[in-house]
Amino acid sequence: MATPTAGTRPGTRQVRTGLLGIYLNDHLAGATTGTRRARFMAGSHHDPPYARPLRDLADEIAEDRESLLRIMRSLGVPRRGYKVAAAATAERLGRLKSNGRLFRPSPLTLVIELEFLRLGVTGKQLGWRTLRTLAEADDRLDGQELDRLEARAQRQLSTLEELRVTAVRDVLRGG
Repeated sequence: MATPTAGTRPGTRQVRTGLLGIYLNDHLAGATTGTRRARFMAGSHHDPPYARPLRDLADEIAEDRESLLRIMRSLGVPRRGYKVAAAATAERLGRLKSNGRLFRPSPLTLVIELEFLRLGVTGKQLGWRTLRTLAEADDRLDGQELDRLEARAQRQLSTLEELRVTAVRDVLRGG
């Protein structure tokens, strides 16, 4: 019987860091985009039903990105700067999308941005679930931390859905 690798439980194998590195760097690119978009949204929407929740979400999303970076370091996964740079550029370009208005934001922008952010948080939640599954075989991953991160993503999804429904009522239904 082979001796277990450091960081693994007896009878288990350590995660495949090469493949996991690709996966985590893709998630880091998404986290970078989400963090930038959440900060942009928090700075752009000052109406009372949106301002505070968007600021809080932006702070949490940034913290989640830092958690991902910490996990990557604990696994020895290098950060791929080109993926992060490409994601940041794509996020900036996404602000130029057609929204029915040439020089100012459309009221529809808020609905679309909330849906975009919700998609990103869903992806993040699935990433935490993937890592949680791997934590069963690799001691370098903290299962309790991943459970907390997944639960926070679920709360973020609930907040985003409440904001989205409010925005739909305000923008598309006229209040």
